[in-house]
Amino acid sequence: MASKWSSSRLRVDWRTSIGLVGTVVKYLSATLLIPLAVALFYGRDVLTFAVAFVITVIVGLALERVEPEPDLGTREGFLMVALTWLVVALVGTVPYLLAGMGTGSTLAHPINALFESMSGFTTTGATMMGEISFTQHSHALLLWRQLTQWLGGMGIVVLAVAILPELSVGGAQLMDAEAPGPGIEKLTPRIAETARVLWLVYLGFTVLEMVLLYGLHLGGLAPNMELFNAVSHALTTLPTGGFSPEARSIEAFSAAVQWLIIPFMIAAGANFALFWHALTGNPEKLTEDTEFRSYVGVIGVLTAVIAGLLFTGAGIETVTDAVPPIIGQIEDALRHALFNIVSIITTTGYANMDFTTWSAPAKTILLFAMFIGGSAGSTGSAIKIIRWVVIVKSLRRELFTTVHPEAVSPVRLAGRVIDERAIRGIYAFTLLYIGLFALASLLIVIDSWRVGYTISTLEATSAIASTLGNVGPGFGAVGPMNNYLAFPASSKLLMTFLMWIGRLEILPVLVLLTPSYWRT
Repeated sequence: MASKWSSSRLRVDWRTSIGLVGTVVKYLSATLLIPLAVALFYGRDVLTFAVAFVITVIVGLALERVEPEPDLGTREGFLMVALTWLVVALVGTVPYLLAGMGTGSTLAHPINALFESMSGFTTTGATMMGEISFTQHSHALLLWRQLTQWLGGMGIVVLAVAILPELSVGGAQLMDAEAPGPGIEKLTPRIAETARVLWLVYLGFTVLEMVLLYGLHLGGLAPNMELFNAVSHALTTLPTGGFSPEARSIEAFSAAVQWLIIPFMIAAGANFALFWHALTGNPEKLTEDTEFRSYVGVIGVLTAVIAGLLFTGAGIETVTDAVPPIIGQIEDALRHALFNIVSIITTTGYANMDFTTWSAPAKTILLFAMFIGGSAGSTGSAIKIIRWVVIVKSLRRELFTTVHPEAVSPVRLAGRVIDERAIRGIYAFTLLYIGLFALASLLIVIDSWRVGYTISTLEATSAIASTLGNVGPGFGAVGPMNNYLAFPASSKLLMTFLMWIGRLEILPVLVLLTPSYWRT
């Protein structure tokens, strides 16, 4: 009997992929009931979310009616995953468009709404909102914005595999297509159970942060961390998203809130499978894991450098005359350095100060950190720590074999030999990533020049690094306290495309553009 995931298919049957996309969208429509309930409570945007729910259900049912073939091949899996993220982002624009009609909201423009929706689901955190406030936007709309990041964090397809029996067979290939880097560790005998385990750990961390944030408020340590804010920020910390209902991001909250969020960002950028091992009686997995040790080490080194720059005054361009006591000065430097380094490396995108005021060396370190990324199996994006670990080990191997050409020196990770084809794949991905970054940066500069929009090289490159790596904020005009609204429409569409392919780690989308993929 032919396998449901046969790799020997001679053509791509798009009907199978579209039918499954419809199934995912149909069930995803249920999440719109959450902001609908909030809209009913506050009495704003009720019709917006009622109509959005109906439209999403109709779209899901219409796509699901496309008659699928019973055989789902590997190539159909790539198409299904890529289309799922695109279609979900498209239907996610509906609440923004409906809520913005007649209000003068920047999100009433379809391109802006699509950018905001894609930024949410891909957990990028870049925004088109010119003003973030409850006077301009309803609680329900801002909650939807937060919820899109939480849904996209652990992966929409991973969630679908966890709850939909239609995807239980072939779930491993779908999950690999959604996160095509180092494979997702199979924690249980069945892949659907593994997907549920990952989502349970993810949910557990989210609820814990929510409770602790609100606890700080009840304890008098966070006056403006009311329940809505506690829920909103828990929903965007664990997916490394970075959206906030506060215009000044985490700067709007006390130092206690900032210190509390840091360990949750670190956890979100680590491999969630390690926490499952720790919870099931194997805590040594954390300390034994090469990637986790490298991840913590990089955070520690970059934090120390930035903290030193900030403490001495060399890390910030504008220094006030008032100098806090030495202990306060140390705490300020360490908190701002650690918070923003963790936020950028994990691609969360929160900020507890406007780091565009930092000096050139400090901003250069942050730009470098945008390319590091979180761990495999985390909600972080960018190139990811594990690839850099393998690259460093392979370069060390090349130096050794240059001196000792007769030596056989395989690259090892956690005691296991890494296949040479996997190493070549890591180099190919990294080169492709950097090449796309350079090309897109050039296109953004040219496009901005075309319409007369003045943008510096640092602003352009940071905007591309942030959208391709799903980081969120950049520098200057796209800094953490600003937005991407001023870019021309064509640049916004390019960055929307970059967020989409960056979340799927480029290959599952670009492979659809190759003739060999469609060749019969």
